[in-house]
Amino acid sequence: MKAKYLGLMGILLASLTVSAQTSKSAKTAYDDDRFHSYDHVRTVNGKRVEEIQVNRNDKIYKAEFVNEKMISLFVDGEKIPESDWGKHADAVTAIRAQIELNKEQAKANAIQAKRNQEQDRLNGQQEKRNAEQAIRNEMQAKKNAEQQVRSAEQAKRNEEQVKLNVEQAKENAKQAIRNEIQEKRNQEQERLNVEQAKKNAEQAAANERFMKHLTEDLLSDKIIPDKNGLHEMTLNREEMTVNGVKQPEAVFKKYKDKYSPQSSGGFTYSRDGIIRNN
Repeated sequence: MKAKYLGLMGILLASLTVSAQTSKSAKTAYDDDRFHSYDHVRTVNGKRVEEIQVNRNDKIYKAEFVNEKMISLFVDGEKIPESDWGKHADAVTAIRAQIELNKEQAKANAIQAKRNQEQDRLNGQQEKRNAEQAIRNEMQAKKNAEQQVRSAEQAKRNEEQVKLNVEQAKENAKQAIRNEIQEKRNQEQERLNVEQAKKNAEQAAANERFMKHLTEDLLSDKIIPDKNGLHEMTLNREEMTVNGVKQPEAVFKKYKDKYSPQSSGGFTYSRDGIIRNN
């Protein structure tokens, strides 16, 4: 196979030279007096795309391959239809042969690089062995010096720990005072909560008595049909409304005189059962 490719490569001009290709992108270009020849490889969407351009019989051939399948051919810049590719079979064959030789050259280069790397590794191992003894001697001297440093550092840490212990004792005492203050605040808040709960209960009882008397008056005056007939009511300095109906002036005056003093001049009662002073 290799002899076959070498024979095919005799078709190419001596000026054609290409470099080993990489999986990401590689481009080698050469200029003769008239033409520009190159082999360009890149990866697009996981596919290997290769463009190769050669000078043959005073013509420039450019072909593009995707995963080694030719998808386009240009001669002197003119795109050749696929149906006419056979007319340029020799040039296409030479291009394909060059691609294969490029692959073989890349493999050979990789093998040689591996050999060089192995030799470098062996040389490095020898140098490492030569240096290890000197390093061990130096390390021992360093360990002795480090031990002295560690001893001094430990003494310093012990001194610092004593200081930290004293500071922690002070902080603990302060925290105990803060805890005591907070406990007093909690007790005071609990007392206030109890007082507020008592006030809330008293207010609820007062509201219940207020609404009981008010409902009885409204029922007695036939303003509502029964004891559950009051849905909303407003009494202020200007008017009185019950269930959205404005009451006559005489009724307004009666209830204003009787209930306004108890509600700081007026109130609003709604379906949520809450009495709000105006």
